[in-house]
Amino acid sequence: MARLSLKLMASATALVLIAGCSGGGGIPGAGVFKNMFATDEKPLDSFSAQEIYERAEFELESGDEEEAARYFGEVERLYPYSEWAKRGLIMQAFSYHRDKDYENARSAAQRYVDIYPADKDAAYAQYLLALSYYDQVDDVGRDQGLTFQALQSLREVIEKYPDSEYARSASLKFDLAFNHLAGKEMEIGRYYLRKKHYTSGINRFRVVVEEFQTTTHTPEALHRLVESYLALGLDAEAQTAAAILGHNYRSTEWYQDSFALLRGRGLSPEARGNGWLAQIYRQVVKGQWL
Repeated sequence: MARLSLKLMASATALVLIAGCSGGGGIPGAGVFKNMFATDEKPLDSFSAQEIYERAEFELESGDEEEAARYFGEVERLYPYSEWAKRGLIMQAFSYHRDKDYENARSAAQRYVDIYPADKDAAYAQYLLALSYYDQVDDVGRDQGLTFQALQSLREVIEKYPDSEYARSASLKFDLAFNHLAGKEMEIGRYYLRKKHYTSGINRFRVVVEEFQTTTHTPEALHRLVESYLALGLDAEAQTAAAILGHNYRSTEWYQDSFALLRGRGLSPEARGNGWLAQIYRQVVKGQWL
């Protein structure tokens, strides 16, 4: 079986890649293919699927991902029912992704999953589709729709292909994307807090505590709730938020800051009332939260 070029995947995307069937050394006869395709004397359909595929590999190894994607696409177009077409489709998705053409990468990867759902490389195609969303999630200021799409696609890798070599990497990236969403809520909440829009800030911090409690942002969210509730004169809620913080994150600076705020008002961390925080505290005590 001819060697696949998936092992060319750059380390920047931290992929666990499909191993090739033969060792390095570049494409055999690459110079011949370069000269052969450099002329307009022969139409593309006069070449075999393998020749066009190897030309695509040459372009990929030469760093021209856009041209590589074009040739891989021609393999599928001219020889749609061949084994080369299947290989060409997944390599087209990879070439687009490496070229940062994420929209076309997703399209090619999705087409592969749709056409070859039981193929051994379907897990890689689904993972590549997810990466084409994930690699665009680079800061908390971006459109969060991309993050939701990344989470959904990563979850599909984890659930559909749990035994694949991509499941663990997908799981790690899922956690990072999930943490990213919580970070966005915190960013907005802190903005409201600075503007003294305490109720709006509380709504954002509550989302983190209730929906993103497994992320690294939860301790700060609880502390910000203490600040916000104290600012509104809602001592019971502030004390309860601090009680949850003390139960699960006693060694953090956030608890120390919350404790100091309460102490400055003659208060202490303790669960009070029957509000949403009191309900969470009861879950915490029972070991049903986090």
